[in-house]
Amino acid sequence: MTVIHMNQRQLANRWCVSEATLERWRSEGIGPQYLKLGGRVMYREVDVEAYEQDCLRLSTSRKLHQG
Repeated sequence: MTVIHMNQRQLANRWCVSEATLERWRSEGIGPQYLKLGGRVMYREVDVEAYEQDCLRLSTSRKLHQG
């Protein structure tokens, strides 16, 4: 299995948010898991996709998958 990684800029582009937003979210504990490798922040694609799946909603008050 090949693990695909993306950097902060790539994730910001994917979600159409600023890199500063991702930085703030990390400090607030929001968003997908990330790796800190030699001072660089990297996101595994599998973690990004899992976070996106967890954010799916049926309505403003109900998650798509309420476990």
